[in-house]
Amino acid sequence: MTPNRNRVDRATRLRPRARKRFGQHFLEPAWVDKLLGAIAPQPADLFVEIGPGRGALTRPLAARVRQLLAIEIDRNLAESLRARAPANLSVVTEDYLDADLGALIANRLPPSDRPVRVAGNLPYNVGSPILAKLLSDAGDGRVLSDATLLLQSEVADRLIASPGSREYGVLSVFTQLRADVRAVLALPAGAFRPVPKVRSTAVRLTFRPPAVTVDGRVFRLVVKTIFQRRRKTLLNATKPLADLAGLESADALARAALDQVRRPETLAIEELARLAEVFVSAGLCAIVSP
Repeated sequence: MTPNRNRVDRATRLRPRARKRFGQHFLEPAWVDKLLGAIAPQPADLFVEIGPGRGALTRPLAARVRQLLAIEIDRNLAESLRARAPANLSVVTEDYLDADLGALIANRLPPSDRPVRVAGNLPYNVGSPILAKLLSDAGDGRVLSDATLLLQSEVADRLIASPGSREYGVLSVFTQLRADVRAVLALPAGAFRPVPKVRSTAVRLTFRPPAVTVDGRVFRLVVKTIFQRRRKTLLNATKPLADLAGLESADALARAALDQVRRPETLAIEELARLAEVFVSAGLCAIVSP
């Protein structure tokens, strides 16, 4: 075996191994430039990276931006990154789902009048909870401007789905309520180690104020309730809500100017908001838990 081959094999053995409990699949270096092209970092940007792993993206990204904060749940990986961190890279050992992102940004990133950007290779098993927290942390685009995330393609398809499609559902609605979403890069399973059993897609979320103004608690209840009955007619799907509000389903739908025979999966966000407003007017706010 040649000396160069020995060095490569030794480096491979010394790399931290993926931990199944964290759902880790590390991005291969060959795909970093393509992902950076999709992210399009700028020299003045402040970035948060969620789940940097072995740092395949971390160091090249840090070299292109003003400051980078990396949040890594795996203690061993975080220590390895910290040991070789450039001056503009700060590494925090924490689960993003438990993190106070506002405090981390205030304490770890320099002051700026520009919102922070986000990048991340999200574990498949917690992709949806992380998305939900990002939408909350974004502050309608004031705190976070955008996020480029590697996700299981099936989840990415749901994020960008349009009303009436098979993939359109609760995740689509709640994400598109607060962000514009588009796919920016498709990656094969071989772009990661260990190789997952699914394809991945990089999506860009551009955060903004909600697309509609409506009571959030009632809106969430309406969306979750009717999408549990997505293949039923609206007349039947809205019955539990109508009963709770003391209305007739047909009356509620008439007030929202919605056809009784449509399916929940065909409703756009604006139509869902109209339906929610009917139940707000009927006093559902007082019944729904905070």
